[in-house]
Amino acid sequence: MPQGWHRFTLNHFHSNIMATNPALSSSATPSPAPAGTREAILETRGIVKRFPGVVALKNVSFDLRAGEIHALCGENGAGKSTLIKLLSGLWPHGSYEGELLVRGKTAEFATSADAQAAGIAVITQELALIDEMTVAENIFLGQAPQRGLWVDWETMEVRAAQYLKQFQVDMDPQALIGTMGVGHKQMVEIVKALSRNSAILILDEPTAALTDRETEALLKRLKDLRDRGLACIYISHRLEEVFAISDRITILRDGSTITTLNTRETDRHEVIRHMVGRELGDLFPRRASHPGKPLLSVRNLSAAPVRGASAFLHDISLEVRAGEVLGIGGLMGAGRTELLMHIFGAWGDRLSGEVELCGKSLPPAPVGNPGASLKAGLVLVSEDRRRYGVILEQPIGFNLSLASLDKFSRRPIPLLDQDREVVECSDYFKRLRVKANSLETIIGGLSGGNQQKVVLGKALMTNPKVVFLDEPTRGIDVGAKLEVYEFVNTLTDAGMAVVLVSSELPELMGMSDRIIMLNNGHVGGEFSREESTPEKLIAAALGHKPSFDISG
Repeated sequence: MPQGWHRFTLNHFHSNIMATNPALSSSATPSPAPAGTREAILETRGIVKRFPGVVALKNVSFDLRAGEIHALCGENGAGKSTLIKLLSGLWPHGSYEGELLVRGKTAEFATSADAQAAGIAVITQELALIDEMTVAENIFLGQAPQRGLWVDWETMEVRAAQYLKQFQVDMDPQALIGTMGVGHKQMVEIVKALSRNSAILILDEPTAALTDRETEALLKRLKDLRDRGLACIYISHRLEEVFAISDRITILRDGSTITTLNTRETDRHEVIRHMVGRELGDLFPRRASHPGKPLLSVRNLSAAPVRGASAFLHDISLEVRAGEVLGIGGLMGAGRTELLMHIFGAWGDRLSGEVELCGKSLPPAPVGNPGASLKAGLVLVSEDRRRYGVILEQPIGFNLSLASLDKFSRRPIPLLDQDREVVECSDYFKRLRVKANSLETIIGGLSGGNQQKVVLGKALMTNPKVVFLDEPTRGIDVGAKLEVYEFVNTLTDAGMAVVLVSSELPELMGMSDRIIMLNNGHVGGEFSREESTPEKLIAAALGHKPSFDISG
């Protein structure tokens, strides 16, 4: 950065910054009026959006009020993403029917720049930041202050520091974005949006990649912004967040507005019922199980990340029987994923212990490997669906049969029996109710829930005896979760054993017959379905005995 330039004071810019965006004012503000008494700052009336052969939005009416956090809920494919693209100018005026109003006046956006000029900022999971640039450079990306023909670096940093201070974000304006975690990056995106006079924030699944602490910090900041008069549309599959932060909830289903509810006057059950269009007697429909013989046995297993390293998994023993769901929980970093991947032959160096699958030894790598595990009857559904579960550029049929090509090979010549492959893929395509036109549909264009159905179908096509499910419902909506749970029941009804890893205690307790909690690579405790309580499970994950019972 050039040295010796005149350095303006923070006070010089304070009044200018406050004038450009009142939401940044640090002075005390009165409590916001009830949502029902505030004016609509953004409104859609009878929106219809058509694509060839598909009506994505059908008469969608929605309004956002000043000083409100309005949650938008719905299953994948309900129309949320299409509506957000329309509000942000990606679908221009004239490409849809109906009316869009901003501050009571008809808005006819031709581009996303028009939406930004109207004060609308969209923050997606794919953050629009450049890792090689500083915080200040990212905040003022595309609108850097100038001194003649040159960027005024000092002014940029002073103004960036002022914005960060107003939002109580402890961050160095000169720090590189690439050195920061997702939570801090997200706050930079929000500050960047507000620096451009945005009065409306649209956040699409903002906590999907955040830790619990980062999520808590983000929700607190959003509440602060709401109290300063900012309007926010909040999209999330995590209903606990929706109820913690929103004033109202609008529910979309099959492209239509179903209802708008005051958050304080509704509950999780009603929201889910509107989302899926039916009553839900039980969010976790685990059927009674009758466990059979042991299919997987692990005895005194210890493993390190690499040869020569210290142990990460310590003296773990477990058993899972035919027709049974064994749940595995624990805090982040406890070793849940590493345990599954090691048994599957895809992680770590075994220091001691034995693994048996259907009474036969399952050796560690390099003798044991994912290919050998698949042949032995063990399959793993990874927590990282997009990285390890599917090939996004390939069609559904290609992905379904990818792990079971051997059984479609014509011997002795290694050629695929494509007719047989198509027949079996079509069967799973129908059984799993994948929402797509055909097996030739590219999987990258499907919703997360439908991608996960294909991943589960791919696992089932290997004819496994034991199925490892690592966070199988992460990032999918409530309706798709219910279908995954029914899939689990189908597996155990057929005599398979399931090992379910989940970071959601309700899911773990609702779908498991037994639960093992890991603590820093050790078994912290084992519990039957009947004796599992949140307090006991959390205590085991933390490595100490419970001192009180909050289960009631």
